[in-house]
Amino acid sequence: MHEHVPSSTDHDSCDHTSLDRRALLRGAVVLGIGAAGATVAAAPAAAATGGSVAARPGEPSLAPSPEAPADAPSGALAGVEIAAPTIASCSTWGAEAPRGTIDSVSTNPNKILIHHTASANVSDVSRAAGYQIARDIQQWHFANGWVDSGQHLTVSRGGYVMEGRRGSLSRLQNGSGMVVGAHAPGQNSQAIGIENQGTYTSATPPAQLWSSLVELCAYICDRYGIAPTQIYGHRDYTATACPGDVLYAMLPQLRSEVAAALSGTSWSVVVDNTSGGFSAGSSWQTSSYSGERYGASYRYATPAEVSDLATYTATIPSTGSYRVEAWFPGVAGYNTATPFIVYTGTGSSTVRVDQSTGGGAWLSLGTYAMTAGTRTVVAVSRWTQGSAYVVADAIRITRL
Repeated sequence: MHEHVPSSTDHDSCDHTSLDRRALLRGAVVLGIGAAGATVAAAPAAAATGGSVAARPGEPSLAPSPEAPADAPSGALAGVEIAAPTIASCSTWGAEAPRGTIDSVSTNPNKILIHHTASANVSDVSRAAGYQIARDIQQWHFANGWVDSGQHLTVSRGGYVMEGRRGSLSRLQNGSGMVVGAHAPGQNSQAIGIENQGTYTSATPPAQLWSSLVELCAYICDRYGIAPTQIYGHRDYTATACPGDVLYAMLPQLRSEVAAALSGTSWSVVVDNTSGGFSAGSSWQTSSYSGERYGASYRYATPAEVSDLATYTATIPSTGSYRVEAWFPGVAGYNTATPFIVYTGTGSSTVRVDQSTGGGAWLSLGTYAMTAGTRTVVAVSRWTQGSAYVVADAIRITRL
């Protein structure tokens, strides 16, 4: 029995309306920053893009990101080798055999469509949890009468990437042809569909998911010769709210970061509290209390007028402009003026961060001119007022 994939009656692969959404984590908000030395507080959430839109018969009218020119070459053409990300095959994550014939086409896809699964924003970001969501999706799609998972690829909240519809991975690795999906009517034989675990109507995708999505899209663009400007949201082609207002609003950033990866100009490093570049004294205790943490744990300490820093060391590859960001769980009762010290190589700046809210997302500490070299780039200080805990979780440094 063949699946009638291209039909306009196909269902959306990400509208799992029967799922329990009460378990959603509090949505992380879009954050802003004041001048160095000021307190960083939560800003209003990202502007909604209007929810569902009418289906469009042709190409969407989207203004391309100015950072991602339409003629941006693929990595191969630009002389940049895009490393293959780790992608778990259907066999690896325990997929059932397809329940029918999976169609394929010899032509290459011409775009990427971004989806969200519209499922709970779970705090379990393990590999096992990622594999379970892949199995759940396959069962939901079997219930739709489809032969297999509708999407080509899946990214979990922990950043684990999995093959969706069987055969998608081998086609991608070969860079030739594609299996026909069931993720967007009219686009199933033209677009690679990527499901991102979670609901991003008001919440921000986890950092681990985002970095894996950028890496995956860059690899797809490189293998198939797709320009980064050809990355769209599900709602651009189907009457749906997918991939959620927040994730949809981040697509220009996604196109820009993918373009940077393809041109070889991107550089970014994350230093977590479990990384080799992190150091803290015995006063800094370890906790995994909040699900908004980055990774498995974070550090916390009580304020004191002492020089007792939690430090993050990194190697700045070249002198230039860098954006510095912090990740922390925002918990009511945590310190509202935690000092973050940013060292540029020629000086330092202190930014005070309100850690009682707005956690579970990257918060910009500002953009700085930095010199090359290995050194402490960021430190979290205990020297602040009050008795509420100060927190050191993860930092990210990105060359601009």
